[in-house]
Amino acid sequence: MEQKAIRINKYLADKGYATRRGADDIISKGLVTINGKKAVLGDKVTDTDVVVINQKRKPNQYVYLAYNKPQGVVTTNAQGEEKEIIDAVRYRTRVFPVGRLDKDSYGLIILTNDGRITDRLLNPDKHHEKEYVVTVNKKYTPAFIKHMTEGVDIGDYVTRPTKVKRLKDTTFSITLTEGKNRQIRRMTEKLGYTVTDLKRVRIQNILLNNVKPGQYREIIDDERETFLTSLGL
Repeated sequence: MEQKAIRINKYLADKGYATRRGADDIISKGLVTINGKKAVLGDKVTDTDVVVINQKRKPNQYVYLAYNKPQGVVTTNAQGEEKEIIDAVRYRTRVFPVGRLDKDSYGLIILTNDGRITDRLLNPDKHHEKEYVVTVNKKYTPAFIKHMTEGVDIGDYVTRPTKVKRLKDTTFSITLTEGKNRQIRRMTEKLGYTVTDLKRVRIQNILLNNVKPGQYREIIDDERETFLTSLGL
């Protein structure tokens, strides 16, 4: 079977040496060879090609953490006595949150040092799934679920169709493929309900599992591979 050739900058990015833009830079500096020949921008390689990078440059050691953000902790831009995630998490490598949860919400946030995944995960055009468990202040109706599923006009925008599953009389799960600011709260308010509890439980294939509030677990092995593949990495 003929192997698929990919651009050298994607190959280097996939191997963790740099972002594609960073790979273009080291290629332009003549630091990469393919089968003993200096690489140029636009070259393509397969797994049978011998690619050598200046040995002084080590691959980036990317890490991915599933963090359970507690209520009261803000994602960024803490004010006054507020605590940010980066202040609450102590990890051997500097990491940052991808996306956000508002102060009153809690649950799963991906922490990483891999800037490649930010746009891939947050761009609504990518349709990546984020699942939440939501409790509202009163028993909801079938019409409420129908509207939440089909989309709600939240003033300046009609939300994209979602997946909604009934859990209890006042609790449901909802899966979004976009991430407008305070979207679920705005959707429910438009329909005459108030969110009393909101927890994110899944991003793509990543689940919180038994991670306690304020704690994290490393995303590794097959789980990590599936996650990165879903983002096109």
